[in-house]
Amino acid sequence: MKIAIIGASGKAGRVILEELAERGHALTAIVRDAARTQHDTVLERNAFALTTEELTDFDVVINAFGASPGNEHQHVDLGRHLIDQLRGTPTRLIIVGGAGSLYIDEEQTLRLADTPDFPSAYLPTAKNQAKNLEDLRQTVDLHWTFISPAAFFDPEGPRTGKYQLAKDVLTVNAAGDSYISYADYAVALADEVEHHRHDKERISVVSV
Repeated sequence: MKIAIIGASGKAGRVILEELAERGHALTAIVRDAARTQHDTVLERNAFALTTEELTDFDVVINAFGASPGNEHQHVDLGRHLIDQLRGTPTRLIIVGGAGSLYIDEEQTLRLADTPDFPSAYLPTAKNQAKNLEDLRQTVDLHWTFISPAAFFDPEGPRTGKYQLAKDVLTVNAAGDSYISYADYAVALADEVEHHRHDKERISVVSV
């Protein structure tokens, strides 16, 4: 499968690239600066300048873009650009989302980002990623999947190869923790790439 990863030099992007490479996919790292990745196939490009022609060369485009502090609105801006370029095409868009837009109650009345203890430093990212999800849900002619990690998204955690999927409500594991490692998140994302079970849906991932 031909797969492009936007933000492949970022923390999550690197781990996702490694997982998909181990599975033998044809991968292209889309980065602003080619010097920041050791991957063999690189498209050095500002993600906001990517064209439909470039993006539809791939079966799947993964958006692992991370906005810098003060520029969190770029999650919405890039999301809308990718929607505009990919709508009406067969290319699938998979978004590395956040946990802040997950609800903490089954009635779906309160999001994690709106709770008093949510870290203020992460609030702009959470709000803008939630808006990106809203934009996706209002787009009918696009194949997309938005994948939220658990509340504790651990870059140092091990790859167990095991995970649980949920949807819009924050879920905990057997120990009562909302936790997933980057490595196991990448396993779940790669499984979605290969099996395409959640078209036009947001899913969330938690450890077992």
